[in-house]
Amino acid sequence: MTFPLSILDLAHIGDGETAGDSLSHSLVMAQRAEELGYQRIWYAEHHNMAGIASSATSVLIAHVAAHTRTIRLGSGGVMLPNHSPLTIAEQFGTLETLHPGRIDLGLGRAPGSDQQTMRALRRTPASADSFPQDVLELQGYLTGESRIPGVDATPGKGTDVPLYILGSSLFGAQLAAALGLPYAFASHFAPDALEEAVAVYRREFKPSAQLERPYVIAGVNVIAADTADEAQEQFLAAKRTRVARFLARDRKLTQEEADLILASPAGQQVLHMMKYSAVGTPDEVAEYLDRFAGHAQADELIVASAAPDRKAWLRSLELLAAAHGLTPA
Repeated sequence: MTFPLSILDLAHIGDGETAGDSLSHSLVMAQRAEELGYQRIWYAEHHNMAGIASSATSVLIAHVAAHTRTIRLGSGGVMLPNHSPLTIAEQFGTLETLHPGRIDLGLGRAPGSDQQTMRALRRTPASADSFPQDVLELQGYLTGESRIPGVDATPGKGTDVPLYILGSSLFGAQLAAALGLPYAFASHFAPDALEEAVAVYRREFKPSAQLERPYVIAGVNVIAADTADEAQEQFLAAKRTRVARFLARDRKLTQEEADLILASPAGQQVLHMMKYSAVGTPDEVAEYLDRFAGHAQADELIVASAAPDRKAWLRSLELLAAAHGLTPA
């Protein structure tokens, strides 16, 4: 098991918590992940979601970067149609200038929100149509070869912040291949197109100034616990939370109500999103990830928490690091 492990932190706001609590916990987790030897941590851009605190991705990265030393930090991802490429180049150019060699810029084209929130963001469904051109414009600002005459990103110009294309379909795979960029597949919540998308990406990849050969990152849910029974208990709690979030957003469910929804066709569809989940003892989780990396043809795995609370998630990261053989910083 020689592939690197990274972390996707959704900065969940738990029951009875504030956004400040969530962000404080994210910093503690990042510092511990750095000590354990994880490769990178990414934060996702979501809007109008009461349970997620990572909406201002670049601001969160700046805060965590200022209190860590070596771990790479980035977006997983910035939803580029929500922003002008110049603004993102300036933000991430500033981050790279302050924390050289530690910043990643993962890019997606989804809104990260619902239609009402899209209007609040001043975007339309058609905003995603220019995503390939926006990626190239952004890349030009960061490499110092601006595609807009007379316009440069300061800071940003010449920082060469590495770009990653995020996706859950063939579109992102084909774009990443055509531009010669790394490809990160969201298999932790959108498993269906994983094999086909990675195959397309590897087959159609064209080398670029950033990347000589294909590089795939695949997402996977993880719960590692001291015992298999404890891990399964945590996984059941995660399933209940997941169906409540998607199918009962306006009310709090009892465990019995959540279990009834889990057994329904709609509940099963939500659970299918968690198809790729490593749950069990540290050795069981490490073995699963080894098999999954081969299945996904992945060069790196990025793990998302399926644990019901932060204490369990931190313990899961510690157990996984030891079982996978990560080298402490």
